[in-house]
Amino acid sequence: MGLFNFWKKSGKSLVGSGDAAPDAETLKKEVQDLGLKHDDVEISVEGDKVKVSGGAKLSAEEKEKVILAVGNVEGVAEVEADADQAVFHTVEKGDSLWKIAEKTLGSGARYKEIFEANRPMLKDPDKIYPGQVLRIPQGTKA
Repeated sequence: MGLFNFWKKSGKSLVGSGDAAPDAETLKKEVQDLGLKHDDVEISVEGDKVKVSGGAKLSAEEKEKVILAVGNVEGVAEVEADADQAVFHTVEKGDSLWKIAEKTLGSGARYKEIFEANRPMLKDPDKIYPGQVLRIPQGTKA
C-alpha cells in the first residue's frame, strides 16, 4: 500500500468549504461522475484520510486516476491505496504543464502526455492550480 499526500485546503469542493473530508458515498459519486472505471473499488474515509482498496479489474493507470479523483478534493489530506509504482507531482505556484514536463519527463514538449494522463480530471491544459496533484505517465514516448 502506498500513502499519497494532498493539500487538504485545495481541490474540488464537494461539500462546501471547510476542513471536513466528504464521506465515502460522495467520493464514490465523484469517481462515477468523472466516468472513471471503478469496478470493485471500495472507498472509506477516516477523518481526512481516504482509503481506496480493491480494483483488481483496473489497470494501474485506472487505479491512479481514482486516487487523484478522490485526493484532489477539498478536505482530503491523504489517500492510502495499492499503487506503489505511481508517480505523482504536486503543482506549485508558477507551474505549467510545460514546466512540469520539463522537470519530470525531460522535455516541455511532452506536456500533452501529462494532460492526457490526467483526463478527465483535467479539462484544459492551462487550468491547473497550486496543490493539485497530477499523474506523471511512465514510459518512453518521443
